[in-house]
Amino acid sequence: MNVVCVCARVRAALAQPLPPPSFPAAAPVFPRPDQHPMASASAQPVALSAEQAKVVLAEVIQAFSAPENAARMDEARDNACNDMGKMLQFVLPVATQIQQEVIKAYGFSCDGEGVLKFARLVKSYEAQDPEIASLSGKLKALFLPPMTLPPHGPASGSSVAAS
Repeated sequence: MNVVCVCARVRAALAQPLPPPSFPAAAPVFPRPDQHPMASASAQPVALSAEQAKVVLAEVIQAFSAPENAARMDEARDNACNDMGKMLQFVLPVATQIQQEVIKAYGFSCDGEGVLKFARLVKSYEAQDPEIASLSGKLKALFLPPMTLPPHGPASGSSVAAS
């Protein structure tokens, strides 16, 4: 075959219109996660009354005082050495696991998302119920280090002349 013949075939092929591109069918869009067919029953929102939230909070706090959980938390705190980054690395996962063990009995998923949903639920009741706010504060104190605020106003040791 010579070059002229190949060129004529290429020109003829290029002169023909191309067929429209075929794309795979697009996956259906699910605007909310609970509409997805693979969504589990645990993805449904858990509705607890304020009284039920108090009971669950008390059980979670009690779970932290169980000997095996207290030992796990002490070990995590020792590994963290009061360093905030290490607290997130060592203490927070243990605290999350302890909470998961309790809240799964109340319909929350047994993962980090379940703990976040529980925390949001508790937060929604804190302003309405001082007892829930108190229990929530106690729970947070079990795994979050105390936050010290920097002093406000003039730096200590300097004097400000009064006019």
